[in-house]
Amino acid sequence: MATEVVNVFSVGDYQAEIRRAAQLLRDGSLVVLPTETVYGVAAVASHPEAVRKVRALRGGDPGKPLTIHLDRPESVRNYLFQPTPLAERLIRKLWPGPVAMSFEVSPDDRATVCRKLEIRESDVFDGNRITLRCPNHTVATDVLGEVNLPVVLSVAGGDASAARQVDQFLPAIDGRVELVLDAGPTVYAKPSTILQVSSEGYSISRAGIYDERIIERLMRTTFLFVCSGNTCRSPMAEAIARKLIADRLGVPPDQIESRGYSVLSAGSSAFPGGKATPEAAEAVKEFGADLSRHRSRMLIPELINQADFIFTMSEAHRQAVIAHSPRVADKVQKLDPERDIEDPIGGDQSLYRELASQLCQLISSRLDQVLPRQP
Repeated sequence: MATEVVNVFSVGDYQAEIRRAAQLLRDGSLVVLPTETVYGVAAVASHPEAVRKVRALRGGDPGKPLTIHLDRPESVRNYLFQPTPLAERLIRKLWPGPVAMSFEVSPDDRATVCRKLEIRESDVFDGNRITLRCPNHTVATDVLGEVNLPVVLSVAGGDASAARQVDQFLPAIDGRVELVLDAGPTVYAKPSTILQVSSEGYSISRAGIYDERIIERLMRTTFLFVCSGNTCRSPMAEAIARKLIADRLGVPPDQIESRGYSVLSAGSSAFPGGKATPEAAEAVKEFGADLSRHRSRMLIPELINQADFIFTMSEAHRQAVIAHSPRVADKVQKLDPERDIEDPIGGDQSLYRELASQLCQLISSRLDQVLPRQP
């Protein structure tokens, strides 16, 4: 019987297709799901025969453990009962996204995981390690969440370079899987990056979308300021925060990244590439800050996910951030908890000067909680 292919974005009832795919997986069938990097053949890990079929489709080393895919970062707790501080930070900064991570798990915890989830240790553990991934793709995470069981994925057709769109791999798996959910070409043309994580640090075992430089940037402690157009309030806050952080670290503002800190700004309705207003640029000069190179950027999920602290100019901006990424609500706050910071556009230079002073005080107070002043 030929494999059924469903374009999930053109069907009449998207949720019905998600539920059907999840039920097929729970019943022990194979379903191909899209991720941001490749299409993967999925199976519920507690179905040994389904796992065997996935191994047969993958080719290569048939005994190699498969990668568990998670519907959300919090699901890691089903496999890592006590993540190290480094593991928690990697998970917070890199998931969901095109990164798989291999973690060490103690013998007792491995036995508990396998018993609780009814999976065979050899299917998902490579010695004392388990590899987990939380994809950044709505279709995949919707199905994974609906299944609510451990799910393994392997590259459809066994060749990552030929698994970016359905017609590339369909001949290799036709008739051997029950259903393919077609969401169009994948976002990326490279496979996911794989990290080996230990208590001492991490290393890249397979280069992919994220290289060492990108991961280093994402791992910084990042502050994101948000307004509307990203030409007045939030860039002023960004420039002032950068100068304040530099002063506390005792380095020039252009060197804070090398010390593990990053400051960004964005606009909930920004037009990309715009310069800061002349009044804003002039106002921050009095605080030793510089906006000459600023270019406006849109608020996008990638910026939100990489930020550790998000400060908005108003409640409307806070809600805009949460609308983009609901799971980050706990790290989004108004910069001034008492009131909204009004847009100075159209005001004279004295209004911008007053705003800059206000921002400096508010940001200094926020930094006291994260980066204390040097004695």
